[in-house]
Amino acid sequence: MPTRRTILKGGLALAALPALPGLAFGQEKLKVGFAYLAVPGDYGWTYAHDVGANDLAAALGDKVEVTKVENVGEAGPNVERVLRELAQQGHKLIFATTFGHMEACVKVSAEFPDVIFEHCTGYMTGPNLGTYNARFYEGRAVIGTIAGHMSKKGVAGYIASFPIPEVVMGMNAFLIAARKVNPNFVLKAAYLSTWFDPAKEGAQAQAFIDQGCDFITQHTDSPAPVELCERLGIPCFGQASDMSAFGPEQCLTSIVDNWGPHYIKTAQAVLDGTWKPGQPWESLADGGVIITPYNKNVPAEVAAAADVVKNGQIDGSFHIFTGPLKDRDGAEFVAAGVTPDDGFLLGMQTYVEGVEVIG
Repeated sequence: MPTRRTILKGGLALAALPALPGLAFGQEKLKVGFAYLAVPGDYGWTYAHDVGANDLAAALGDKVEVTKVENVGEAGPNVERVLRELAQQGHKLIFATTFGHMEACVKVSAEFPDVIFEHCTGYMTGPNLGTYNARFYEGRAVIGTIAGHMSKKGVAGYIASFPIPEVVMGMNAFLIAARKVNPNFVLKAAYLSTWFDPAKEGAQAQAFIDQGCDFITQHTDSPAPVELCERLGIPCFGQASDMSAFGPEQCLTSIVDNWGPHYIKTAQAVLDGTWKPGQPWESLADGGVIITPYNKNVPAEVAAAADVVKNGQIDGSFHIFTGPLKDRDGAEFVAAGVTPDDGFLLGMQTYVEGVEVIG
């Protein structure tokens, strides 16, 4: 897939700033590279990362020079090539922004020990390789609560990308929340094997509606499902960024991925010489996940119920995965009163009762 490169420039000499031990910055600014899955015009995942990159450039100004490479793809040789080229071109901090970049990050970071790499949503680390993530599932618990209250049929469609723990976690959180309101709620899910394909996403939304779903949500990146739902009068939710402009009547809220604070903090740590490999998993509480204002069509009592879930996750009084939880065969996989640790969640591949994976 072709790539396009964008550079944002600033100008304070790094010679006056403390150097990170073990790294020798030869350039006047900290060069920061971003490998994007798709293009900011997806108005979803990559758009949210692009907003974060722009926030970084604005916040640190002349201290940094930001390079963005678009359409790197989910996996394959192009990922490794782009990461290696960014390192060879003098970028001392490189962000790889999707799960499929993980293996390439591990390999290329070992080749360039004086370059810091951070990988989004992965789990593999190294001396100069960290990860970063957001608790998207917290947002799914909020929108699942809304669907549970407002769905007349008790059936929602979930447009999914790949069967990785992040996506399974989101499905489960949505349905657990919906079933706290309506114990018979059913979630139909379909994997598209892509993060961004507006035609496929729209077609799957239509298929779900044809199958009787009266709510649509997604873990893919384009606003195509929201646009379709707006035309057909089907309530839905935005993914990764505020998609209300594509569904002013039917997009009831959006789960926004707010990457800017992490990008700013990480770049500043590199400049200060204090960066260490970590695995932050940011949340509603720290602003890594944001729920946009509810649509006017969300009844006040439903908004209040959604806020109870949102605020409970913020103050720590509520966790969507506290048991008992049963899988699709009725077997308990989280005992009553038990809240799984992050390791359990990050490896989640068990579907809860009521999830129907089709296609």
